[in-house]
Amino acid sequence: MKIVRPTLLLDKEICLRNIDRMIGKARANRLTFRPHFKTHQSLEIGRWFRERGVTCITVSSVRMAQYFASDNWTDITIAFPVNILEIDEINQLASKIKLNLLVENKESITFLQKFLRYPVGIFLKIDTGYNRTGIPAGRTSQIDQLLVLLKDSPLMEFKGFLTHNGQTYHAKTIHDIYNIHFESLLKLRSLKNRYKKEWPNLILSTGDTPSCSICSDFTDIDEIRPGNFVFYDVMQMKLGACSLQDIAVRMACPVVSVHPSRNEVVIYGGAVHFSKDWITNIDGKPLYGRIIIRKEGKEILLDEKSYLSSLSQEHGILKVSPRDLQYFKSGQVVEIIPAHSCLTANLMKEYYCDALKIAKSMPIS
Repeated sequence: MKIVRPTLLLDKEICLRNIDRMIGKARANRLTFRPHFKTHQSLEIGRWFRERGVTCITVSSVRMAQYFASDNWTDITIAFPVNILEIDEINQLASKIKLNLLVENKESITFLQKFLRYPVGIFLKIDTGYNRTGIPAGRTSQIDQLLVLLKDSPLMEFKGFLTHNGQTYHAKTIHDIYNIHFESLLKLRSLKNRYKKEWPNLILSTGDTPSCSICSDFTDIDEIRPGNFVFYDVMQMKLGACSLQDIAVRMACPVVSVHPSRNEVVIYGGAVHFSKDWITNIDGKPLYGRIIIRKEGKEILLDEKSYLSSLSQEHGILKVSPRDLQYFKSGQVVEIIPAHSCLTANLMKEYYCDALKIAKSMPIS
């Protein structure tokens, strides 16, 4: 395959290995595996999960639920606080599949009581420390009020408590990830103990990739929903959630110019391809991706003195050490491991796997 523009490459063997590993962890811990499909957003990759026995999935929007429902996925959780403005689309989905929604306030429940036409499952979104959305785990009086409302809602079945420990993405060490995971377990376990008498079948659902990859204690958890693990990326590698050999995607970008006086290389590959997600490099500056070169048939990851340091719309700037400049020339194609594979995949809309294109037709908001 001839690469002439930014192209997202996918290694299917690595991807399948990642899927099998996480399925194995779920089975070993007797957990329901409900992978989050927001990372790959691909019908074909979704089928790789189905071929391995996965029957229930997580998505991040109503539109994404519609997309995967079109490929006969019939048990879907939308892991985003319910957007009541999409009630018509929600009713349409609920009429065809087993649909779970997230709520965290009285207004959403009362709206659904009035306008829902078909049964749905309801998770209460719990904030265990990320401080993005959800009910703080200690506010049991607020939870009590919402559960009273759900009891009087024949079309809404309370499923349990769902959280996302996104704070693991800001961890400094693997030990930090263990601590965050353990603290979240304690909070969720406390809720289960408080409510299991009245709701004996309630589910505890968690799902961040770092803790699902690293941790082994899932006592009292019923379900995991990791997503990024299918590809991994530089962020996960830096956190210690994966190794270089576990990263399944690369952005292949043409080199358009080399500037030895500035120790910089310009590539065709910008923010519209990578997104502007970054992590902090060893020099304290933003790092948007790590550079892979091939030398004598071997793949070499350049150290963090050479990295994707700047993005504008179509341009990417590689900051390259004087020692590494020898590897770059105009017309060459360089491979970049993105800082965050989820957003890169969302922007690119398609992958090339063994020189074959896996297209994604779904426009994601």
